[in-house]
Amino acid sequence: MNRTTSPATVFRKCFEWEAAAKARESGLYPFFRPIGEARGTKVIIEGREMIMAGSNNYLGLATDPRMKERARAAIEHYGTSCSGSRFMNGTLALHEELEVRLAAFVGKEAALCFTTGYQTNLGCISALIGRGDHVVSDKYNHASIMDGIFMTVGLNRNVNVHRYKHNNMEDLEKVLAAIPIDESKLIVTDGVFSMEGDIVNLPKVRELADRYNAAVYLDEAHAIGVVGPTGRGVTEHYGNPDLADLIMCTFSKSFGSIGGFVAGDHMVVDYIKHFARPLIFSASIPPANLGAAMAALDIMQEEPDRVRRLQQIAQKMIAGFTELGFNVGTAETPIVPLVIGDDEKTFLFWKSMFERGVYVNPVISPAVPPNRSLIRTSYMAIHEDHELDTILEISGEEARKIGII
Repeated sequence: MNRTTSPATVFRKCFEWEAAAKARESGLYPFFRPIGEARGTKVIIEGREMIMAGSNNYLGLATDPRMKERARAAIEHYGTSCSGSRFMNGTLALHEELEVRLAAFVGKEAALCFTTGYQTNLGCISALIGRGDHVVSDKYNHASIMDGIFMTVGLNRNVNVHRYKHNNMEDLEKVLAAIPIDESKLIVTDGVFSMEGDIVNLPKVRELADRYNAAVYLDEAHAIGVVGPTGRGVTEHYGNPDLADLIMCTFSKSFGSIGGFVAGDHMVVDYIKHFARPLIFSASIPPANLGAAMAALDIMQEEPDRVRRLQQIAQKMIAGFTELGFNVGTAETPIVPLVIGDDEKTFLFWKSMFERGVYVNPVISPAVPPNRSLIRTSYMAIHEDHELDTILEISGEEARKIGII
């Protein structure tokens, strides 16, 4: 920066922050690595082909030719952009067609599409929770849920925020019991937790919600396409679509696109449609992404074997890592964390895996609690057994060198 004076005060922190620069110098900086090409289960990074073991493309649809074709067809018909918000000129017939199908898919009356999954949580939570209301959140919920809570606190000030221990129903009941029975309250939880890979005890959440006069908002971002006999998520996993009042999901994972939706009672969804600021003041999902999401929904319904294969892979990898001596926590899905606990060892392990041609994700606080740093591995239905065996073999060899197992 060519300046004769020091940077403005507001920028001073930017020039003083050195953590990323030091990590780059040490060779342990894992973030923002550009992918040059995606080839199903393989990616090209820095000119090398690597096995992707860190993607949320759970059903392997992001590179499926049928998805690309539907995206192209949508562009041909509608162009490249809606050029406006859903509230004004940005609602297409394709939005509404997809919403009808999504509502039926998850067993609800109505659905509403947002531009991203992140905006879905921001918009829904901030629209529903007002002054004096209570929002009750699992401590391991995704950051987008917490940001939705922070947004409504910023907008309304007098919002009561409660957090309970991860998937701990006794602690949840303790929180609910302390809130007056006649005051508005919303329990918000992930269906499948994005770092732990475990499944919420939704039947118990529903039981407590009914007992203490609360509603249930379920984030199925990592569950739809992943759990349940046909991939309809945690409500299907437990066999009851009424376990959640509202179901939210993103298109950026199993759907192989980008966007998000919420589904529930018609009147509730219509209210969100008129009060969710991230919906009203943001351009709507581009046609190509709508077309791709529609194609993904078709494939999920026509090819349930993909879901079953993904669940088999999850069982194989959980068992394989456990046998090697890794701590996989409470994982029960194709999100399999390798809990290490030490940040330096976590980055060293990431680097050794990267150098051996396996792409995984290092995760440290605040994305996980302090002293719970981990390597997040995740799998696709299109992974082949020999690739999975390679991942396990390399993981075991490199973890032993570092002293992780």
